[in-house]
Amino acid sequence: MDAEPMTSVASARRPSTARRVAGRLLIASAVVCVALGTVLMLAPSQQRAEAPLVPVVPAAPPAPAPGAQARAAVLGGLPAALPDLAMLIGEREAYLRVHPKDARSWAVLGAAYVEQGRRVADAAYYPRAEEALRTSLRTRPKDNAEALDGLAALANARRDFPAAREWGEESLKLAPKRWTTYPLLIDAYTGLGDYKAARGTLDKLMALHHGPAVQARAAAVYRDRGWREDAAAMLSDAAAGARDPAEQAAYQEQAGELAWERGDREEALRRFREAVRLDPDQRAAQAGQGRVLAALGRTSEALAAYQAALAKQPLPQYALELGELYESLGLEHAARVQYDLLRARVDNAAAGGADEELLLGRFEADHGDAMDAVERLRAEWERQPGIAVADALGWALHRAGDDEEALKYATIATDKDHGGGVRSAPYAYHRGMIERQLELTGPASRHLQEALRINPYFSPLAVPAARTALARLGEPPDVGLGEEDAGSEQR
Repeated sequence: MDAEPMTSVASARRPSTARRVAGRLLIASAVVCVALGTVLMLAPSQQRAEAPLVPVVPAAPPAPAPGAQARAAVLGGLPAALPDLAMLIGEREAYLRVHPKDARSWAVLGAAYVEQGRRVADAAYYPRAEEALRTSLRTRPKDNAEALDGLAALANARRDFPAAREWGEESLKLAPKRWTTYPLLIDAYTGLGDYKAARGTLDKLMALHHGPAVQARAAAVYRDRGWREDAAAMLSDAAAGARDPAEQAAYQEQAGELAWERGDREEALRRFREAVRLDPDQRAAQAGQGRVLAALGRTSEALAAYQAALAKQPLPQYALELGELYESLGLEHAARVQYDLLRARVDNAAAGGADEELLLGRFEADHGDAMDAVERLRAEWERQPGIAVADALGWALHRAGDDEEALKYATIATDKDHGGGVRSAPYAYHRGMIERQLELTGPASRHLQEALRINPYFSPLAVPAARTALARLGEPPDVGLGEEDAGSEQR
């Protein structure tokens, strides 16, 4: 009976004991908080030293979808990766089936067709591009600079430089501060031989916008003026500043071309390889590798590089280069196969509205009918008298036996007073061979020597011919770079 009251007493005491324990815990916690606060207030520097704060880095924004990336590229006149282009084209085609009155989307689709046609060397894209761009103009006839820019880009891709100038200038009237129009006009003016206008347009572009695309465009203008060091520096900066791999690859390929033009085989090969690493669809860089590998004596690799380029981007220019390489190796049948491919590709380009008369004239002058070449190139000179056309027409006239008139055009192509500032081994070679035929021994020796000094490997067929011609002219004078050339090298 005593146990029950004792149990009751113990039970009655438990709440009091629990309250006392809880109170002590609260007091202890308060003491700890005060002490911790005191430490934080009195010794903040010591706390930071012992436990440094880690800055919070915001998460990077997600990369744009491939279609959106390609859309930004084509509207900005930038290179785009082929898979992204294909995705963009598919997206815009599907969208326009449902929204056929969207003028901006028609312009985007047209620009994407132009870039796709250029990248895969398929002129069949060009009529589709023209239809899309003209549909954009019909849908929105006024204030449609995007469609006008697209038509200018299309005309440049077709080598119709008068039309490119017309569309580009009309676009600038609508939007004078739209920087993406200026590169299109620079290409058009260059193709027309209006180098003063090209330089002036570059100045306006650089005042409006900065960045890799502008640097690459400046490099092309500097190259045409003979400022190769400035051009190389601009391309290096452009490649370093570009974000998209396809854009980086395009600038690396251009840097490789510049290195090749000055005979730097190792630098050219490095640039071309980097371009292909960044963008496996960069076929111009693959063809560039073929050019350099042939100059290095690595013939099997050179042939493989050319064949890989032609398989995916069958440009007539690549077929001509490969055919001449085969010819230099004594493989006449293989060369004829490439020359037949060249003619077929020129026909396909013409069906798509593209002008390949310059390349066809060059080919006919050396491997076909020289009189036909003269006729074609005269018409081309009348329509768009650029430096490249002057050189080709002069050479065709030489091959047709008219060296007096040939020298006139060869001089235009190589004389800075006429705009021919570019330091080109083929141009110097052509002028030297024409002068040799006219028995102008001193100038002939000087220009043939200059060609080999600029690039001792510029052509598997022309380099041996230049060396033979120099030997027949006698020992060439031991002349270094002249003051004018040295100044160009230092720019």
